[in-house]
Amino acid sequence: MVSYAQGIDALNNSLSELRNIDVSFEFFPPKTEQMERTLWNSVERLAPLKPAYMSVTYGANSGERDRTHEVVKRIQAETGVAAAPHLTCVDASREELIQIAKDYWAADIKKIVALRGDLPPGVAQTELYAADLVALLKDVADFDIAVAAYPEIHPEAPNGQFDLLNLKRKAEAGATSAITQFFFDAEVFLRFRDRAAAAGIDMEIIPGILPVTNYKTLVKFAGMTNVHVPQWLHKMYEGLDEADQTTRNLLGASIAMDMTRILAKEGVRNFHFYTLNRCELSYAICHMLGLRANSG
Repeated sequence: MVSYAQGIDALNNSLSELRNIDVSFEFFPPKTEQMERTLWNSVERLAPLKPAYMSVTYGANSGERDRTHEVVKRIQAETGVAAAPHLTCVDASREELIQIAKDYWAADIKKIVALRGDLPPGVAQTELYAADLVALLKDVADFDIAVAAYPEIHPEAPNGQFDLLNLKRKAEAGATSAITQFFFDAEVFLRFRDRAAAAGIDMEIIPGILPVTNYKTLVKFAGMTNVHVPQWLHKMYEGLDEADQTTRNLLGASIAMDMTRILAKEGVRNFHFYTLNRCELSYAICHMLGLRANSG
């Protein structure tokens, strides 16, 4: 039997491995007044944790693009946290992208998450891809550029090697980091990180963490993005369809905490949280990682 003292020593050793952690948070532009209140409550709650940046997703229509610009500028102005807009190239001309980049640089927005974006229905290819967008942004100014990475292979990629070569092209174009699609098996990320290093990709690869708040929505997302949902995770949520939200949140936070703890032990020091505009689970996980509001 483990003594109380041994338990405390084990806990302290575990916490010592969680030092020097940096996090970032992802949000999406709100579409209703209620969603807007939820977003800004979450931003205000998470900002004191001093994240490296807060990113904001980017829609494929002009109205949502405008909301992205507004949210990004407000985050940076009101919180002092660096804001990083997502920027896609599938639905914009080079001239439009150059002007958007210039506007961001002039507004002191220096970090961008560069993505191809979802292809419109019936369209098989586009003039510009993420690597082209990275190069375009670097031609405008010396942006700090993050790109997407897919530990379980992009849904449109024919194989893993093709996917890795595409990531390498983005790095060679000037990307400084890659944020992964969410996943639920730490080994999936660690193997991908090793494969990327073996392929000569030397930029930092940051795990994207999705704390589960709605299991049915998760399964839907996973099916669309080629993310494997392990059998153990299915079993975790068996019988919880009618459970209250607090119970489901506790389970979601516990799963994410276990995974971040494993990754931290393997040397990961940066985590990107897909908040879905909710702060509670991300805040709790960050607390476990040793981050405290207004500390340091």
